[in-house]
Amino acid sequence: VYAEWIVDPARPTVLIYGHHDVQPVDPLQEWRDPPFSGVLRDGRIWGRGASDDKGCILAPIEAVALLGRPPVNVKFLVEGEEEIGSPHLGELLRRRAERLRADLVLGADGDMYAPDQPSIPVGSRGLCALQVEVFGPARDLHSGQYGGAVPNPIHALVALLASMRSPEGRITVEGFYRDVREPGPEDRRRVAAFPFDEEAYRREVGVDALVGEPGYSPLERVWLRPTLEINGIAGGFQDEGVKTVLPARALAKITCRLVPDQDPEHILDCIEAHLTRFRPPGVRLKVTRFPGSARPYRIPP
Repeated sequence: VYAEWIVDPARPTVLIYGHHDVQPVDPLQEWRDPPFSGVLRDGRIWGRGASDDKGCILAPIEAVALLGRPPVNVKFLVEGEEEIGSPHLGELLRRRAERLRADLVLGADGDMYAPDQPSIPVGSRGLCALQVEVFGPARDLHSGQYGGAVPNPIHALVALLASMRSPEGRITVEGFYRDVREPGPEDRRRVAAFPFDEEAYRREVGVDALVGEPGYSPLERVWLRPTLEINGIAGGFQDEGVKTVLPARALAKITCRLVPDQDPEHILDCIEAHLTRFRPPGVRLKVTRFPGSARPYRIPP
């Protein structure tokens, strides 16, 4: 979706970018209200994309409307593929470069830290994603007849996943931290000065303890350090009750948040090499890399 308001070609031009697509709504049974309706409750709008990114892009649209006549030229570019890595945006930018030309680009995709704490993000962690599948026997087997002799893909998978992180929370994949730009004293000072209530943070997310890479505060871990997260794991019998199955296949989905100067392809290479190196005997692996990798980005504060 493109819109422009050219008040004077001699004046600077601001391009405001955002997106209207959202992450999948699953699991539907967890929703109190229909996800795409939008419900006002307790002073907040609840609905899919209310904060990422429909509400965020609505704010500058309303702001420009309130100006009456803006002091600069304004262009809006709102896309529908951001959550899958914007596969067509690059070509659009090249094809429409002259039309989209601007002196400043404002990314209206982010949030304030709290209602009373305005925030100006100066960086964004990068992203890469993959799926690992572990194959064992040619079909699901009866655990009473084969259990104990035939390799179980779920056991193999959880062992592989556990091998990628130390008990303390440091990522153990060889080469993972090779290009990480360590936060400087000024970075850490700025983070330490930020008003942060750890107890309120824990209550908000519903846990009794925070964990992560040793030597870093919770905010440093989520703002300045890379991650390796297991986003989903599946295999074997998933329904209610018990089924004594020895599964033929198991899989996990993994994403990494990256910091300067990590390269997504290098990180995927490191993870794939780790999985191959530590593959338990008797099982086969298939690693699928997902599109949409993004490099980390930071501007000088």
